[in-house]
Amino acid sequence: MPLTLEIVTPEARVYSQEVDTVVIPTVEGEVGILPGHIPLVTQVGAGELRATKGGVTQLLVVGGGFAQVTGEKVSILADSAIQEDKIDENAVGEAMKRAEEALKGKDTLAPAEIERLESVVRFSVAQLGIRRRRH
Repeated sequence: MPLTLEIVTPEARVYSQEVDTVVIPTVEGEVGILPGHIPLVTQVGAGELRATKGGVTQLLVVGGGFAQVTGEKVSILADSAIQEDKIDENAVGEAMKRAEEALKGKDTLAPAEIERLESVVRFSVAQLGIRRRRH
């Protein structure tokens, strides 16, 4: 009995498929979900999400949010998410550089802006980690 995995960001539905298992990066560590998992709500951390179907693992990067597991469905409301094959290393590198430069003037930034920029850096690091490990 497969799981339905759905990942949604404020911009779009990034992923919606049936999978056998999913491993979610949470703020407290990874959580593996199999069919029949107990109901769960958890905070998603920036990192690598692994969805496996038929022995093939697909990698995605999520940049924070929340996950809800109910019966045979895993719903992730993410701040940002991207599938591995859509990661553009050059664009990610540039975004990370811009965020790091802006963070150098931390003293003049609002706390919300600092958190947003740090989130961009975490999401960028996770994307680059996957791309460089697999290529």
